[in-house]
Amino acid sequence: MEYENTLGRIFDIQRFSIHDGPGIRTIVFLKGCILRCRWCCNPESQELGIQTMRVQGINKVIGRDITVKDTLEIVEKDRPYYRRSGGGLTLSGGECLLQPEFALALLSGAKQVGINTAIESMGGIQYEVIESILPHLDYFLMDIKHTNAEKHREFTGKTNELMLENAKKIAASGQTNLIIRVPVIPTFNNSRDEICTIAEFAAALPGVKRMHLLPYHRLGQDKYEGLGREYTMDHIIPPTNEEMVLLKEAAQKASGLDCQIGG
Repeated sequence: MEYENTLGRIFDIQRFSIHDGPGIRTIVFLKGCILRCRWCCNPESQELGIQTMRVQGINKVIGRDITVKDTLEIVEKDRPYYRRSGGGLTLSGGECLLQPEFALALLSGAKQVGINTAIESMGGIQYEVIESILPHLDYFLMDIKHTNAEKHREFTGKTNELMLENAKKIAASGQTNLIIRVPVIPTFNNSRDEICTIAEFAAALPGVKRMHLLPYHRLGQDKYEGLGREYTMDHIIPPTNEEMVLLKEAAQKASGLDCQIGG
């Protein structure tokens, strides 16, 4: 089939994941992102170009081009696990929708062979691109980091008006299960008021019932050194479990959503 030869640029494929969608999943990580979030745990995802990153003292090439056909062959290896667990394929990044032809072809191909599909995205792209993939999508895991445009720009490099507007359009379409995900970042959005404001926005979206709170961690810090970049969040202390539980309870009370920590 013609779509099978569509090329995409990825930096990893992770099998047997229990995150980024229901069940056991295979996550395909695409290169390229419009944001430069200070806390990003995959800084190697931000540039579309192929890079060299030093990993445990060894130079490693980050990024490769792959066809939809070859990607689906990897994804299909774990079909029995998807069937038993309700899992499937998730596209992540970076921002997977910056490679719209590859994303559309891969999601369409997966659906044609009966594999559940999801994407993890902040939706910061023209709605026409998002609209084209919705018929091939079971779950849209949408990152909403803040409701304040200027604070969003300060910590990510871009304002968020387009993302919030697209969230409304995706929800109104009714074509996919939309789950809102919030990275909880000290000094950025970890106050009760900020999290509750995001939860209230999410609850106002038609059909949205769930929100995931994702606590900040430093697992990607070594990658910055490997790329020759400064990690500016090394002074930030990750939130405690107790702090996350309090934020979850506050968000649930303010919105009525089913909130969970992690996801």
